Amino acid sequence: MRIVSLLPSATEIVCALGLAEQLVGVSHECDFPAAIVGRPVLTEPKINPLGDSLGIDAAVRALVRDGLSVYRIKSDILAQLQPDLIVTQEQCDVCAVSYDEVVAATRQLLHQPAVIVSLKPQRLDDIFVDVGHVAAAAGCAPVGAELVAGLRARLEAIRSRAPRAHSRPRVACLEWLAPLMAAGNWVPELVQLAGGTYDMVAAGRHSPTLSWDDLIAYAPDVIILMPCGFDRERTLREVPQLQTHPAWATLPAVRNRRVYAVDGNAYLNRPGPRIVDSAELLAGLIQPGLFATQIPSGSYARVEERT
Repeated sequence: MRIVSLLPSATEIVCALGLAEQLVGVSHECDFPAAIVGRPVLTEPKINPLGDSLGIDAAVRALVRDGLSVYRIKSDILAQLQPDLIVTQEQCDVCAVSYDEVVAATRQLLHQPAVIVSLKPQRLDDIFVDVGHVAAAAGCAPVGAELVAGLRARLEAIRSRAPRAHSRPRVACLEWLAPLMAAGNWVPELVQLAGGTYDMVAAGRHSPTLSWDDLIAYAPDVIILMPCGFDRERTLREVPQLQTHPAWATLPAVRNRRVYAVDGNAYLNRPGPRIVDSAELLAGLIQPGLFATQIPSGSYARVEERT
């Protein structure tokens, strides 16, 4: 079977199912596991992805407002690869090539119809359901069931231990920094599971824009900076724009040195197998007395105040 993945989380699912050798094409953002680097790339962005948060947000909103996709398919590469299975998504308008564009491209460019599996996770359990869908389409449903069982067991280990915590700090997970956006979808469930309190947005809802007044009123005890698509270092470069706001230093999390920049690109923003690593990361930051040893290496940095 010839498999094409059009988003990073799908690539990670395919590889976790043991199908890396059948993966003939990936998106421009696919970077894990290392074995897939160098595969033919089928997508490219229509905006400059190296700009700052405010510039990227403005460019994305302009495209979406005009009904356009943020990414395009490289039609010539798709025609060369002739996949049997394409894994894409419908969860987010700005996360990957639009589903309609994928369908149109396959009709025009493929000699034989391809199976299209479109992932659309809103909540934590949806991620595991999607793993099952990919496994079934690839003809390895038992492998998928075994993978999901192992992932669920790791989550259950966190869930069963978290009640030992003496308190549940109020957590703010920020998925974008200019403008501020609260992380929605599966993140509220991860925070609750990891021993925190999260009242910024309901589980399963898309990430809303926040005002600074909203953040101040929320008074978070812990702040997790996890801009979508940014690694830890790039997130740290964006921090000064927060620190220049006059209210920043008044937030409880800032006063108590509990602000963390995490590698959101690798963890919390990707609804694939590493969502469990994401839960372990959050648990270690929210309840370090119980879970500090489970934090993935290199996944975060404490944000220090400017002197």
